[in-house]
Formats: sequence, structure tokens, C-alpha cells
Amino acid sequence: MTKKQRLEKICSLINEYEISTQEELTAKLNECGFNVSQATVSRDINELNLVKSDGAQKKSKYVRCLDAENEIPRKIIDLFKQITVSIATAGNLIVIKTLNGNGGAVGMAIDEMKFSKILGTVAGDDTLLIVTKNEADAEHIVKTLRML
Repeated sequence: MTKKQRLEKICSLINEYEISTQEELTAKLNECGFNVSQATVSRDINELNLVKSDGAQKKSKYVRCLDAENEIPRKIIDLFKQITVSIATAGNLIVIKTLNGNGGAVGMAIDEMKFSKILGTVAGDDTLLIVTKNEADAEHIVKTLRML
């Protein structure tokens, strides 16, 4: 079976089951006839931009790093990780500190991620302020950003 078929199957499996470890995903793929190792699954997880999110009963599970139908491109994730210094919340606000001169770049990266729960962003030289509707939305976004 091809790599494309394997990646499609991974997406199908994580939508159907609450898979929380690479070992579980490897076992499911092997059950489906894909002869894969944990190392291959690890590379596939990275390529598909899978992250862990809360599933049922607070158990984490793999999900695609998506908001609506938009995938966050790897280049945007890499840019965000390279220039972000810290992330903090204050109620419904998120404050992201960046390397000097990169507040706007992080703002652009966040905007490209197309989070539906973000009402707006304001960028300074080394800081980005993100406004959400409520504290729960802010915490969800911060958790997602920290898992990138």
C-alpha cells in the first residue's frame, strides 16, 4: 500500500477512534494491513501535523491541527516556534512575547492558522495580543499553540 493510502488511513482512524499513543496507531494500522513501524508512524504524525487534544473523559487523543477545514502549513508552525518567547493568558486575552521585531510576524502566523475562536489580534514590536470571546477559548488556543 502507498504512503498516500497510509496517511489517508491514519486520518480515518484518528477520526473514528480516540487514539492517544503512537503504539495504538501503529497497532490499528497493522490490523488494517499496513505493515508499519512506530518510527514510520512518528514521521507520519509529524507530516500530518497531528497534535494531542482532550478526548472523552479528559484522555488525550490525536487530532489534525485544523481549524474548520484549514490545515496549518508546516512553514507557519516552524516560524511561530522559532520566534515565540512565551505565551500567557489573562482571562479572554492571550499575550505572546516574541523576539524583538517579530510581533507582526507572529501575528501573521496566528492569522494564517485561522482559529475561529479568535476575535482579533494586535501586534507590537515584540508582543502579540489575541482577543477571544471567553477564557475557555483562550485556554484552548494556548493549549493548541503549545502543542505545535
